[in-house]
Amino acid sequence: MNPIRIGLLGAGVVSSGVVKVLERNQAEIRRRAGRGIEVAQVGARSLDKARAALGSGVAITADLDAVATDPSIDIIVELIGGTTRAKELVLKAIAAGKHVVTANKALLAVHGTEIFAAASERGVMVAFEAAVAGGVPIIKALREGLTANRIQWIAGIINGTTNFILSEMRSKGLDFDVVLKEAQRLGYAEADPTFDIEGVDAAHKATIMSAIAFGIPVQFDKAYVEGISKLQAADITYAEQLGYRIKLLGITKRRDDLPGGGIELRVHPTLVPEKRLIANVEGAMNAVVVHGDAVGSTLYYGKGAGSEPTASAVVADLVDVTRLHTADPDHRVPHLAFQPDALDSTPILPIEDVVTSFYLRLRVADEAGVLARITGILAEHGISIDAVLQREAGDNENQTDLIILTHDTAEGRMNKATVQMQALPTVLQPIVRIRKEDLN
Repeated sequence: MNPIRIGLLGAGVVSSGVVKVLERNQAEIRRRAGRGIEVAQVGARSLDKARAALGSGVAITADLDAVATDPSIDIIVELIGGTTRAKELVLKAIAAGKHVVTANKALLAVHGTEIFAAASERGVMVAFEAAVAGGVPIIKALREGLTANRIQWIAGIINGTTNFILSEMRSKGLDFDVVLKEAQRLGYAEADPTFDIEGVDAAHKATIMSAIAFGIPVQFDKAYVEGISKLQAADITYAEQLGYRIKLLGITKRRDDLPGGGIELRVHPTLVPEKRLIANVEGAMNAVVVHGDAVGSTLYYGKGAGSEPTASAVVADLVDVTRLHTADPDHRVPHLAFQPDALDSTPILPIEDVVTSFYLRLRVADEAGVLARITGILAEHGISIDAVLQREAGDNENQTDLIILTHDTAEGRMNKATVQMQALPTVLQPIVRIRKEDLN
C-alpha cells in the first residue's frame, strides 16, 4: 500500500522533531499504521532556516497555500502557530478534502467551533493531541479512554514555564522577577513571556479540555484567566508552612448543584495540599488530574513541550488519521468526543459564581481587636474560617502578617468581604488573595 503523504506547515523545532521521529521510527510506525507515512513537502516562510532545521532530504517551498491544497497530499500538519494565517491555511486544507493535524492550542481555543464544523461538513478529521500538554496523551484519554465516565472535574499543570518558575521560587526562596530572568536565560521562558506567565497559554489548553470533558463548544472568551506575575515569595513560604504548595492550575468543573447546571473554566494560582501528587510536580513538567464518576481520579504526567515530546503527539495523531483515512466519517471518534449534534449548551459560569476556598494574607497593625474585626466581616458574609496563622512582618514590630484559610464560599461573597476588610484603617497593604483547591 502506498504511504500516506503529509505536508508540514512550519519548519520550527516541532517540525524538525516530526521529521526525525518519522525517519527514526518509520518501520515501527508502518507496523502500527498499516502503511508508511512520509513527508511530501514542507511549507516555510524562510527557506534558508527551514533547510538548516530539516536538512536537504525534504522538499521545501515558501508557498504555504500550495502545500495546503496540493492534491497529492493526504494530511496537513499545521505547526506555524497563531490564529490568523494558521486558521486560513487549515480551512483551505479542509476545503480541499485534507485531514489536519495541529499543535495549535490558541487556534482551536479561539476558532475550534468553526474549524470542527468545517471538517465535519467535509468529512475529514482534525487531530490535536499535541495542542495540550505536549507529549502527554491527555486528549486521547479524555476522548476515548474515559468515555464511559461522566467527568466531574479536571485540574492541570499545563504550562511548563510557570511551573518551573514556581518550583524555583519555592525551592530557592526567590522573588518572581529574579526567577523569570533565570527561566529566560535557560530557554524555559520566551523573551516576551506574557502568554505563559499571565495564564493565557494554560487557558487555551483548559478550554479545549473542558469542551471534550463536558461536550460543550470551545469558549475561550468565557474563561477566567489570572497569571503568576503578582505572586510573592512570602506567600509561597506561608503556604508551605500551612501544608500547601502553589501551582498555576487550569481547572474546569461540572456544577450540578445549580439550576440548569454550569461549568467552571478558570486558570489561576492555586494552593494545593502538598500530599497531592500534582503538588509535587516540579520543574517544567506537566500533569493533569481527571476525575470521573466511575474511575475516580486519574493522573497524566510528562513533558509538556520540546521538539520530540510534542512530535510524539503529532506522529501519534498521524498514525490515528492514517488508520481511519478511508473509514466512514460517521464511525470516527468525534472531534470533541461527543457527536456534533449532541453538544451541550450548559453555560460557562462567571467567576463571581465559582465556589472555592481561599488563602488570605493581610498586613495589619499589631494591636488588639484587629483579628476580631476581620473575622467579623468574614462572618457577616457567611464565610467560615479553616485556619489562622500570624507571623511577624519583617523588622517592623508594629505590624504583622495575618494569614487566613477559609472554607468554600462563592467568589462574589469573597469580593464583597475583601472590599470591607481592605477599607479597615488597620489593614496596611493590599490584601493578597489566592484560591485553594483540595482536589479530593
